Formats: sequence, C-alpha cells, structure tokens
Amino acid sequence: MEEVKIEGLVDGRLKINLSGDIDLGNAEAFYQVVSEAYKTNPASITFDCKELDFIDSTTLGTFVKILKILKSDGFDMRLVGLQPKIKKLFLICSLDSIISIE
Repeated sequence: MEEVKIEGLVDGRLKINLSGDIDLGNAEAFYQVVSEAYKTNPASITFDCKELDFIDSTTLGTFVKILKILKSDGFDMRLVGLQPKIKKLFLICSLDSIISIE
C-alpha cells in the first residue's frame, strides 16, 4: 500500500509515514499493514502525517482501533505533522484527548 511506508524502529518507536488519501476504500488495507508491522516490532507508534492529504471517519475509527491494541499492550500512539484540516477532524471528535497530536 503506497500510502503507508513502514520506516521501522526509530528511538524505540515504530515510525510509519502516511501519505495521500486514506479513506473507506483503503482503510482496511491501512489497518492490515500497520497491524503486521506492529506484530513484527511491538512498540509505541509514531505516524508521520506530513504527506497525508485526506482521511474520513472510517480512518478515524481505524486509528482508534489501532490505539486500543497499543494501549492494551502498554504502548501509545503519536501523530506528527498533521495538516490543519486533518488535525481539525481529530479535535472536533475530541480524539486529541486520547491520541498525542504534535
């Protein structure tokens, strides 16, 4: 999936770069790629979102699904480089209270 690039462990965190659009059409593939990377390298995840252009509500739900798995294993999730229009979605849904957004 070209929208998801697994960078690997960086400073003890699994770094994943996101780009383009992640929506209903590819959210399940996004989840699968992230899940496989996490199973290989269980660690807190940092999503670099500088190149991410669009997400929908399905993608928001997928982020929450990933977060639940991480939290149950004692890890966390961080989103960095969100464009203002995407960051606004997380704020409107109050997801910034459970996901670290930088």
